[in-house]
Amino acid sequence: MLAFGGEALTESGFAALVHDIALLARLGVRLVLVHGARPQIDERLSTAGVMPQYHDGLRITDATCLPLVMEAIGRARFTLEARLSSGLPNTPMAGAGIQVAGGNYVTARPWGVHDGVDFQHTGVVRRIDADAISATLERGDIALLSTLGYSATGEIFNLHGEDVATETAVALRADKLLFLMNGAGVTDAAGERVSQIEPRQADRWAHDDGASDPEGARHLASAARAVRRGVRRVHLIARSAGALLAELYELIRPLEEAGALVRRSREQLELEIERFAVIERDGKIIACAALYPMADRASGEIACVAVDPTYQGGGRGRQLLAALEERAQQLGLTRLFLLSTQTMHWFRERGYEPGDVEALPHARRELYNWQRNAKVFVKTLTPTD
Repeated sequence: MLAFGGEALTESGFAALVHDIALLARLGVRLVLVHGARPQIDERLSTAGVMPQYHDGLRITDATCLPLVMEAIGRARFTLEARLSSGLPNTPMAGAGIQVAGGNYVTARPWGVHDGVDFQHTGVVRRIDADAISATLERGDIALLSTLGYSATGEIFNLHGEDVATETAVALRADKLLFLMNGAGVTDAAGERVSQIEPRQADRWAHDDGASDPEGARHLASAARAVRRGVRRVHLIARSAGALLAELYELIRPLEEAGALVRRSREQLELEIERFAVIERDGKIIACAALYPMADRASGEIACVAVDPTYQGGGRGRQLLAALEERAQQLGLTRLFLLSTQTMHWFRERGYEPGDVEALPHARRELYNWQRNAKVFVKTLTPTD
């Protein structure tokens, strides 16, 4: 689950946000996006000469505002869909079109009257159609939710983004909910940055009076509500350009410097991102490996196997290798090979037999670096039914 405000769609960092979403999708991460549209709504109301009305930080959506709110949210959604569908021109992700799906996933009800104030068409989430969203994800599509909800009687309600994201994450039993924050993120009353919340921390943040600003307080309260109801972790992170790619690059760079891995530029990583499988923890990539199918369509290369030193010995490298071998079998590959300079025994323990350069496919043999002098290992795969 990834939730972000409408500010993300108006800043120069919008392209970077789309870029990171595209990378996550190419890595096989099942994504649900919830986008806000507060600045877009305020701008549309201003253009129409309508003064925004708030009470206790929540917008009052009357009959005059509702059509303008719907228009602004729709325009924000279409902008995001268009960018996700086209990839990023003039970057290695150009043409990486992503399928995006939406629908009437959110059933809502009126927020009602509070402190004598009638919020009219402002609503809260009543139910999330988790089955429909799950079906979208199973197809490999990104599920895109806005802040509009629909009642059983056909009414439309303007919802709060944190409410939609939290209720959707709970309904889907999401492993992770990420709120992309404005500015530097969330700080508590003492000025300490709060980057994630786990169930054991929920009581501390259950009320919205622990943060240094109202927006942060709302996010902390939403995060506490989510982890109390089954979401494993909630992250509150500042938007930054290329964060995912930077993590992957930082993981493998020490091994490249030690000669254990072939050097790859950030641009090459970006071009080859779909070849990678990763394991992440607490919002950080801690292990990666890649599979490169060969042109002969029968063999593939295992490459760039790396595990953060802090997490070595926990079986994560083995998990990634097994996942790539399974992927290779699904692709119909019958033979895997790899080149290693420092971890030969680890691969031998996992069924890879020593070979020589002649055992490599012709195209890969032509690229063999004799100066690096890496050892060749080969494994024959058992065909799947």
